[in-house]
Amino acid sequence: MKRKKHVMVTGGGAAGMMAAISARRLGADVTILERNSRVGKKILATGNGRCNFTNIKADITCYNGKNPKFAYSALANFTPDDTIKFFKRLGIQPKVEDLGKAFPMSDQASSVLDVLLYELNDLGVNIVCDALVKDIRKENNEFILELENGKLYQGDRVIITTGGKAMPASGSDGSGYALAIKLGHSITDVFPALVQLMLEGSFFKRIDGVKFVGTAEIIHHNKSVAKDRGDILFANYGVSGPPILQISRTAGELLKAGQETYLKLTIMDMMSPQELRKIISQRFKPGSSKPIDFSLVGLINKRLIPVVLMAAGFNNIKGPAANMSAQEQERLIDILTDWRFKIKGTKSWPSAQVTAGGIDTKGIDENTMQSKFVPGLFLAGEVIDIDGRCGGFNLQWAWSSGFIAGQNAAL
Repeated sequence: MKRKKHVMVTGGGAAGMMAAISARRLGADVTILERNSRVGKKILATGNGRCNFTNIKADITCYNGKNPKFAYSALANFTPDDTIKFFKRLGIQPKVEDLGKAFPMSDQASSVLDVLLYELNDLGVNIVCDALVKDIRKENNEFILELENGKLYQGDRVIITTGGKAMPASGSDGSGYALAIKLGHSITDVFPALVQLMLEGSFFKRIDGVKFVGTAEIIHHNKSVAKDRGDILFANYGVSGPPILQISRTAGELLKAGQETYLKLTIMDMMSPQELRKIISQRFKPGSSKPIDFSLVGLINKRLIPVVLMAAGFNNIKGPAANMSAQEQERLIDILTDWRFKIKGTKSWPSAQVTAGGIDTKGIDENTMQSKFVPGLFLAGEVIDIDGRCGGFNLQWAWSSGFIAGQNAAL
């Protein structure tokens, strides 16, 4: 009779729990070694506490990395539909919202973690918490895992699912990279993604908290290289909001390469320049007794008005609107449709939702998630150089890669 494999999973996040369930369902003995006092800590913070656990529109075009196509096999073998069925079987009633985002009907991230924990316990997966793995070595076809406290564990297979460096409070500090390097893998440049942008300028404290619906673009060599639309929020350091998070990876990659990078904001993106020009000329028509700044009330956020006028080169914003020349009106239209800021950086790891970069996919079999250097070693989730857009795509990658790694580790 074939001996059951003992699979050791380092990291009890989304990918780790999925890998453990997948391996255990195929009959393997499974132990999760989790550095925190509990598993699944990061899941509780996803989707603003609601857990956007997948996106029904997830496909290879939604992912980044040096070789995004690496994700194709895992995503094809465990699809968003498979994810929804998997969680439905565990008790999660799904609801799909805008842009394909899937949430639990309960609107509680804790529901997702609860059903995963129940399944792990029901299957008999051994969960060891406060267990930080500091070393993994292979001796005589067996893996030896050494914890920070010196305790040793043995296993036939190891799955590294330690996450990246984003949200270090959840336990992700990049420790898995060192483990992978010791085992022969290389790491691509890592930097924060799905993160806010810090901009040059001295006026951001004045408009901190101002929100508008508009378009954001990353500009490099005067060309738009990333673009998204939605709620954009000014902050005392620069900008935030879903569109900013979506395009932040492109900015981070350029900044990492030492490239000068700009952000273009279009505040008035619901009308053509001709329509906007007509509106502006009416508000600043000859004979108007209103001050320049008051003439914009009702068109843009009141707190933005003095800053926008300052950016357009107006010194006396209390002057009469009737005196505003056609050239001055054009300067104002330029700011409302093409307001540019030099990007000085992104916010750091505690603010990032995901890690860009990680373990180079060249050293991993895309069909099995097994290491090409160390037989019996598997990798899954954010620790690998694959990251997705905002909106459930990164959790889908965790489920897909974890499922495939777990299945193949159990064989």
